[in-house]
Formats: sequence, structure tokens, C-alpha cells
Amino acid sequence: MVGLKPPEVPPTAAMKFVSAGMAGCIADLCTFPLDTAKVRLQIQGEVRIPRTVSSVEYRGVLGTLSTMVRTEGARSLYSGLAAGLQRQMSFASIRIGLYDSVKQLYSPKGAESTGMGTRLLAGCTTGAVAVACAQPTDVVKVRFQASGAQSDGPRRYSGTVDAYRTIAREEGIRGLWRGTLPNIARNAIINCGELVTYDLLKDALLRAQLMTDNVPCHFVAAFGAGFCATVVASPVDVVKTRYMNASPGQYRNALSCLLALLMQDGPAGLYKGFVPSFLRLGSWNVVMFVSYEQLQRAMVLARPGP
Repeated sequence: MVGLKPPEVPPTAAMKFVSAGMAGCIADLCTFPLDTAKVRLQIQGEVRIPRTVSSVEYRGVLGTLSTMVRTEGARSLYSGLAAGLQRQMSFASIRIGLYDSVKQLYSPKGAESTGMGTRLLAGCTTGAVAVACAQPTDVVKVRFQASGAQSDGPRRYSGTVDAYRTIAREEGIRGLWRGTLPNIARNAIINCGELVTYDLLKDALLRAQLMTDNVPCHFVAAFGAGFCATVVASPVDVVKTRYMNASPGQYRNALSCLLALLMQDGPAGLYKGFVPSFLRLGSWNVVMFVSYEQLQRAMVLARPGP
């Protein structure tokens, strides 16, 4: 057995909620540079208003990371980390930690197994609620990650708190929820791709007795979940990133952002940054789900007996 054994008593909803937030933070700490590289590649070539010319060009994942370290310093790889951790504590806690509870809520009474439709509906629900609560943290994270790409002017924000204040002052409260609809679409898709795929793969591996309920099983299921999520969510992710990072008035809405992207880059533009997206989402899923499973079990073991 690798890792902590499955507990005899299942973890409570509160344990899952806290474990998911902590696991999301651990995964972000390990994979944040890849997320930053993904954002830089996604916004590269974007026509901005007012028009600017940047001398920095990013090529591939390693090229992007090395260029950032060379031109902006190693700290740039973790630009926006504070907002990223704030996001995970609210976002991952809801979309992952409440998934099982919502799945049970949607399951018919007396059902022996959970159907695909119920799993998808639960994934969409927790993903949408999580976005509605955590959207401001996501906007600030993207702005910080993209800030170094605009090298022809001063930094947009001095810190995380200043970013929240400045966006609210200059763009209104709605500015903090910029891109909510494409983000809801993206995270409903990602949530289904991640959680439902992980759920199904883990169940299949255990039912077929190919693996036991331990870390290697969680690793395999999480890797598959990360790949599926990247394939289905990349187009929405690119639009979301560009729309969130856009100057006021650059796009009328998310649809106009999508059309501008298609006219400029064609369908291939929808998969800009796919490799760093997969490297990031795949590794993020592995770290998150393995941590999530172990944290739940640790909390159950640490709970005082009756």
C-alpha cells in the first residue's frame, strides 16, 4: 500500500471542502510557472488598444520560461501567486470539495450507482458556483501573469490588494467579474473533464481490480483527467484569458473576443499554449488529486474518536 490507507469512516463534507482548498494550493505552488507560461503564450500576438509593440517573443514552454527569467527575473514565474492561492482556497474548495455532496444530492434515492448524467450535472453545478464566488481572484491572477508581457510601460498594479482596488475603481465592480460567462463555460467543461473523468477512471480501475485504492491509482486517474480536461477546455481557456486581460473597450463581449481571435489566428489560435496548458493541467491534476485523497485520509485519522 502506497500512502495512507482508505479510512473505514468516510470523510465529512467539511473535511473534503478544506482538503480540496489545501490540495489546490499545493498544486498551484508546484505548477504556477507553467500556468504563467500558458497565459503569456495565449496572449502573444494579441492586438491591443492602444496599439503597442513588444520586443519580447515567446517560443514554446521552456523558451517562455527561460525568456521570462532572463528578461524579468525568476520572481516573474510566480507573479500573481497570492491571487492564485486566494483563488484556490475558494475555488477548489467549492468545485472539488462539494462535488461528492452535490452528486449525492442529484442522485435518486436508493440508487446503487451514480449515472454519467448525474456526475456531469454535479460537475457543472460546482464549477459554476465556484466561478461566481472566485472570479475576482482569477481576474487579478491573469492580470499579474500577463503584466510582464506589456514591457513598454510601468507595472499595472503594485500588489494584489492594489489590483482589486484599481480594477474596482477604474472598471467598476463589474470589472472584477470580467469574463465570468466564458469562465463559467470553461470551468463547467474543465470540472466535468477533471472530476467526472477522474471519478470514472478511478472506479473502473478499482472495479476491474487493476489497481488498489492508493497513490498509483490516484496518479493514473488524475493524469487521464488532466489530458481530457485540456483537450476540451483549451479553446474556452484561450478566449477567457484574452478577455480577462483586455483593455476596457477592446472587446464588446466574450463572443467578439472569440471572433477577433479566429479572424487573426484562425482555428489554430483556439489551441494556443496547448502544450503548457496540458503540462500545467496534467501535473496540477496529479498533484491536486493525490494530495486531496491523502489529506482527506489524514483528517479522518486525526479526528478524535467518539
